[in-house]
Parts: sequence; structure tokens; C-alpha cells
Amino acid sequence: MALSKLILASLLASLLLLHLVDAHQSVQEQMQGSLLQKIDCNQACGVRCRLSSRPNLCKRACGTCCQRCNCVPPGTSGN
Repeated sequence: MALSKLILASLLASLLLLHLVDAHQSVQEQMQGSLLQKIDCNQACGVRCRLSSRPNLCKRACGTCCQRCNCVPPGTSGN
């Protein structure tokens, strides 16, 4: 009787461990996929700079920054 409870407990613990490992791998794969995706800097900077008083300067500065960090600078500073 005690042996069957021990086997059942170890089976449940093993299944839980396998589930946790699988979930961890899925999360890591999703994070790597999102980190490797490049954004469209021209479109993103166009949206950011559409209300700028100097849109060409804004797009050029934003585009340079976007190429380096793969992100669009926050706010409208420097427009």
C-alpha cells in the first residue's frame, strides 16, 4: 500500500516537472521570436513624426535611432 502511494506521488511529481519544463521552453521561444523581429522603422518613425514641425529632420533622427536599437524613441522630444 505504501509502495503504491510512493509510486503515484513520484509519477505526479514527474508529470508536474515535465509540464513546468515544457512551459518554460515555450516562454523562452516566444521571447526569442519577439526579440529577433525587426520593426519597420520608416513606418514607425513616420507615425511618430507626422505632427512634427520639421518632419524630415525628425524622421532622419528617429530612423538613425531606430536602426541602432530596433525601437522608436518615446515622446516627441527633438521634433
